[in-house]
Amino acid sequence: HAPRSTGELTVPLAVTFNAVFRPAMVRSMEQLDEAQIADARSGTRFRGEEPEPRPGVRRGHMPGAKNIHYAALLRPDGTLKSLAEISAAFHAAGIDVSKEVVTSCGSGVTAAILSLGLEVIGAKKHALYDGSWAEWGASARSIEVGP
Repeated sequence: HAPRSTGELTVPLAVTFNAVFRPAMVRSMEQLDEAQIADARSGTRFRGEEPEPRPGVRRGHMPGAKNIHYAALLRPDGTLKSLAEISAAFHAAGIDVSKEVVTSCGSGVTAAILSLGLEVIGAKKHALYDGSWAEWGASARSIEVGP
């Protein structure tokens, strides 16, 4: 059996969180022309080597997108890696964090991990494309397969 704590329990303080929508942090399909795209999906999905889980969605990625699997920013316990490791992961993927970066994934969920990584390393120009591959891959827009 794992050891158990014998210390006293502490009750967290109640706080109120007020979410504020920041439109500059979200992009639509029509707002992606000039940005670098950081795709958080697995390499095999990014390259089009495995089927997409959603019917009607093609295999591949947006033209010019760079692949940085969201797990590259996480330690085995699910916490974020160090700032240096996160910066190195973006650099290794060919993403210049001093320029605008739009994060994407399959449906806009794991892209948020890339957005969080960009935020913690101090990247000032980033947003999330919440339509992500589910929208792009089902559209008539051009796609790429392979690396």
